[in-house]
Amino acid sequence: MKEYRKNSHAVYDIKYHVIWTTKYRYKVLKGEIAKRARDLIIQGCEARNIVIIKGSVGKDHIHILISCPPTIAPAKIMQYLKGRSSRMLQDDFPELKKRYWGQHLWSRGYFCATVGSVTEEMIKQYIENQGRQENNDFKIEE
Repeated sequence: MKEYRKNSHAVYDIKYHVIWTTKYRYKVLKGEIAKRARDLIIQGCEARNIVIIKGSVGKDHIHILISCPPTIAPAKIMQYLKGRSSRMLQDDFPELKKRYWGQHLWSRGYFCATVGSVTEEMIKQYIENQGRQENNDFKIEE
């Protein structure tokens, strides 16, 4: 059976596949810097009740699959993880401060996709089979 997560008002299974890169795609995430980046991301997720299902630190990007509560928007997750990790990594490793003199370790954007066991086609078929058809895109059940 599928394992759902719960909080005081909801039962949920929300997963996001998230990737973000270093600014200018500099390959700075190596050795101790990569280990510290991983630890900071784990700490940040634990503090927000976000579960890391899988993750990896590449030389120029972070790649994670997370499960998070419905109260946190993906944009807020990224704002928190990228901001905190950038600030702390640059404090811990002066060589990063020299390379990223504008204090921006991460590039501005990120990739985020939802993950689930139900496909878009399955949802469309379910909605299609729910009663009489008045409008092909938005039905009213009887």
